[in-house]
Amino acid sequence: MERALKKLQNIREELRSIFYEREHVIDGAISALLSGAHVLLIGPPGTAKSLLAHELCARITGTNYFQWLLTKFTTPEELFGAVSLKGLENDEYRRVTAGKLPEAHIAFLDEVFKSSSSILNTLLTVMNERVYFNGPERVEVPLVSMVGASNEVPSEEDELEALYDRFLVRYVVDYIREDFRFLKMMQSGVEGAPKTTITLDELMSCQSGAKGVEMSPQILKLIARIRKGLAKKGIRPSDRRYKQCVLLLKARAFLEGRKTVEEDDLAMLQNVLWRAPDERPEIEAVIYEALHGYKDRCRELLIQAKEIESYAMRPWDNDEMLVKANIEAQTKIKVILSKVDTLVADCRERGKSTDEIVGIKNEIEGIKKGIQDKILSQGEAFS
Repeated sequence: MERALKKLQNIREELRSIFYEREHVIDGAISALLSGAHVLLIGPPGTAKSLLAHELCARITGTNYFQWLLTKFTTPEELFGAVSLKGLENDEYRRVTAGKLPEAHIAFLDEVFKSSSSILNTLLTVMNERVYFNGPERVEVPLVSMVGASNEVPSEEDELEALYDRFLVRYVVDYIREDFRFLKMMQSGVEGAPKTTITLDELMSCQSGAKGVEMSPQILKLIARIRKGLAKKGIRPSDRRYKQCVLLLKARAFLEGRKTVEEDDLAMLQNVLWRAPDERPEIEAVIYEALHGYKDRCRELLIQAKEIESYAMRPWDNDEMLVKANIEAQTKIKVILSKVDTLVADCRERGKSTDEIVGIKNEIEGIKKGIQDKILSQGEAFS
């Protein structure tokens, strides 16, 4: 398994050296292979969607690979095979599936949303249940993962919504942005590049390894926190989608050579939880808040404590106002310290360093003591 994992990592690096600004797409596609998920690439023509999918699939030997460009005129025969004449002679309606999608381990469908209703319904069963009904026979299909490509996202009211939802991992692929990478792309090519390959058996071994990766209760709590944050913004992915992302996150950790899912792996959810591309920035912000927001919250609490300090340390006209300010300041500081303690406990539970937060807590406690000392000295002056 270690040798197979090393091969996957080599494949990842080789693809990154060919396809510029596609690091996240490559990671997601390989993680999808390890978790049995499907990948959707959305973007304009000429962004190497089909070439990337082909190059990745070509690295897996011993598999049946199926690729097809769909149009509104595509017929079921093109994807699932022609009707068997011998079967018709025996009053059976079945297809000859040799070399077609029902016998593929890896599939790439370009312009996937241009399929007809008859193709759509069959694709749903193949992708979700890994089953193809060939006449009266229920056939288990060997499909590991399907990569789909499209120039656009179907509308929520579209009949293609169910097919769209079957793609767990979604990436928006655009033209190369940075000039220096564009120039590198112009000077390089796929031909002549090193090509590490992995067998289907090795891939299956890695799939088993990915399933064995541990996911701690703390990671699950963070996913629940992300879900709650998205709900507040009106973004509500299905429970099924959250459930499916568990194995994907395990695959991501396995690809990095780890035996446990870490918080940084959750960044992949920004390519899982959106329905429309314009939701991605909000999802990214929610994930960042769930993972790193405790630092910002702690700094905000320190700012609040300093504002209270400025209020309490001002000169007061009489003892009564001094006592009132003291009680008010101490009460507010106490609440702030309680919130800081909650953040410290949360970080310890998550296995995060508490050094920064403890340092801020000490600073707030120093502010509290400074207010007490100042008020005591002012009280003596009044007396």
